[in-house]
Parts: sequence; structure tokens; C-alpha cells
Amino acid sequence: MQLTLATALAILPFLVSASPTPAPQGTKLTFPRRSFTKDGVVDINALQSHVANVRTKIARGFENFEKNTGTVHKNDNGSLRKLLKRSPVPEPATGSDPLTDDLDQELWQGNINVGTPANTFSVDFDTGSSDLFLPGTKCTGANCRGHKLFNTAASSTAVDQRKTFSLAFGDGSTVSGEQFDDTVTIAGLTATSQRVGAASVYSAGFALDVSPPDGLMGMGFQQISVFNAPPVFQTLVSEGKVTESVFGFTLLESGSELFLGGTDTSKFTGSLAFTPVTDVGFWEINFNGASVGTKSIFTTATDSIVDTGTTLLIGDTTHVTAIYAAIPGSKNAARTAGEGFFTVPCASIPTDISLTVGGSKISLNAFSFNLGQVSEGSADCVGGLMADDSVGFWILGDVFLENTYTEFDVGNKRVGFAPVA
Repeated sequence: MQLTLATALAILPFLVSASPTPAPQGTKLTFPRRSFTKDGVVDINALQSHVANVRTKIARGFENFEKNTGTVHKNDNGSLRKLLKRSPVPEPATGSDPLTDDLDQELWQGNINVGTPANTFSVDFDTGSSDLFLPGTKCTGANCRGHKLFNTAASSTAVDQRKTFSLAFGDGSTVSGEQFDDTVTIAGLTATSQRVGAASVYSAGFALDVSPPDGLMGMGFQQISVFNAPPVFQTLVSEGKVTESVFGFTLLESGSELFLGGTDTSKFTGSLAFTPVTDVGFWEINFNGASVGTKSIFTTATDSIVDTGTTLLIGDTTHVTAIYAAIPGSKNAARTAGEGFFTVPCASIPTDISLTVGGSKISLNAFSFNLGQVSEGSADCVGGLMADDSVGFWILGDVFLENTYTEFDVGNKRVGFAPVA
């Protein structure tokens, strides 16, 4: 799979570059880095809110998997289901106070066009979910304010599916609304009949001062879709709009990109090491252990999902605790950062933690691993590896993915990894 076989174009975070050429050489989106720090200090509340939303997203995936396939997901131990049963927090009818800080909490976002005539929306790209939703014109609450609205009545290609949807989030708030089929375009690649949610109620987590993108585009499999409809990339594949049924992420401090329809060989060294998807739904794979320096922590096949929508690297308590025990000066940070977190000395952030994936060792660099000081002036920094047994598998989030070019192969149901160039 080489670059010359791809379908390509360039698109910046807030500018879509369309092309009249039917078979360009790749579809590339670039975007900024996501973090939870301000002036080198972790925003603990934002971090814990993110963890709550990750847990709820996994719970939604489990629930949708069972609804869509008739089978309970093998990793669903039931402990997360209660997160979906909480009473929703009502959206305020009037404006809320904006945040007073300028937390550098960017998302992996880019632009898409929706409808006829086309309108441009910014979305967060998330391989841990599978649905595309945007705020609709019926969304008049504070959380939709400032976002561009999806006006289905103004689109000649919008078809009302006469179905509603509702997605719960970690703070008890929801995104809910109606389902439509419409035209969705990413830099000249057009899905002509794509399921899109037009939200009438928006979660507090998508308020403009918390989340700049207008909406979210899931890039998992249909099995975990709340719509039980093909995600955007799978629609592009089925409609023959891409030469290859693969997309790849490079998540860096600068120059991050999503590459659609082929492999951007300029972004990595060596060859991609592939590992199969074990259960289609999430991008679920096995990795084969972890080490700190020359010390092997474990070598057993370990279930995980590859998730661009999670900032952290999340693992089971036993193995995560063992990893931190091998790092000099590490401390349990349950009282300062929250349950499952650990700190390491800021002066000696480890650079020798590695996971073995697809037979290749991927090391975590210090910049990705260090979330920032636990508090202003502290000598301890919060590590990006967190312990959480509730989700039922490891989550290979951005702390891991920032160290590798990651290719998601829809056609062959596998994920490939290679060190970033």
C-alpha cells in the first residue's frame, strides 16, 4: 500500500481544499495537539471529566454492540452500564459563564462538508465511536451557541429517517436529536447517503468554550453505532470513493494528520507491523506486553482498543502499578490527581516505557507521557498512563499514539503501527 495508490488531497483544520480531480493522491487533514495543561500544570477537573466521558463512551459502545449484534461484548462486565442510567443534567436555557482560563485543550479536528449546497463543519475525529453528529437548528440551548448549525431544511439532499438518537456523556448530559441521511464530503471524497445526527440537545462537553469543533465524527465500526449505520469512512469505501480501505493517524505536537485512502509513507520509518482486529466494533486488538528499560513487566497477550478520542493510555491496575513500581520516584496520586493516576519526578520523566504491538516495541516519549505538574510549583508530574479496571480492556489513547503512525485497515480488519519519522 503505497502513497501512489491512495486517493489524496490536503485539508487544513479550518479550510477545506476541494479538488475537481476524481482520483487525487490522498486525503490529508492536519490538526493541532490535544492536552490538558495550562502553563505546565494539569487541569485536574478537565482530566477527570475526560476520564468520565471515556468510560461513558465505552459503555455506549458496549450497549450499541449488544443492540446491533444480539451478543454481549466479551469485555462488557456490566460495571459501566450504570453510567448510562443516570438522570440527565438539563441543558441551561440561558447562557453560562465562559471559562476564565485559556486551557490548551485542542482536539483532533478537521473540516467536512455536509448537505446540498455544502456547508462546512469542524468535527473531532474519534476511532473509539462510530457516529457523525452536528448541532441542528432546533438546538437553541447554551451548549449549541457559537457552533455552526446543520440546517436540514436547507439541504436538498437531506432525508429524514424518522428516527431519534440519544448519546449519554460522563457528566450526565446528553446529545440527542433526529437522524438524517445526507451528502458528506471530506476534501472532495463524497459519501452520497451518509447517516448524520442533527442534535436538538447538546451535551455540556460540547459547549464552545470546552470543545471548539461543531460536532464529532466516529471512525469505529457499525457494530458500536447508536444509529446502527455505516460510519463515514466505511460509506466512502462501499461507494468506491477511495482506492484503498485504509486511513492513518499521525498525532504530533505539530504536523498531526489524518490520511484517508492510502498510506503516508513519509510519516514513519521502517515498515508497518500489523495486528488483527479481534472483535469488530471498536478497533480492538491484542498487544503483547510492556517493559520499562530492560525490565519486562509482562509478556502476555493483552486486549486493547485503539482510540484517538482518548488522551490517556489506560490499563488494568495490576500491570499499571507494576510499570510505575519500576520507575524511580513514582507515587500513587489518588489523592491529588484522582483514582488510578500516578506521578513521576518532573526532573526525570521516563523515556524507556514501551509496549510491544504487532511484534514491534513502541516507546513512549517524555513529552507524550508527561501530562504536567500535579500542582503549581510541584516537583511531581502526572503520568499519562492511568489504571482503570472498569472498562475491561486497555485503551491505547494519544499518550501511546503520539509515538507511532497508526493505520486502520477497514478492508482487512487490522491495525498497523510504525515509529513516527
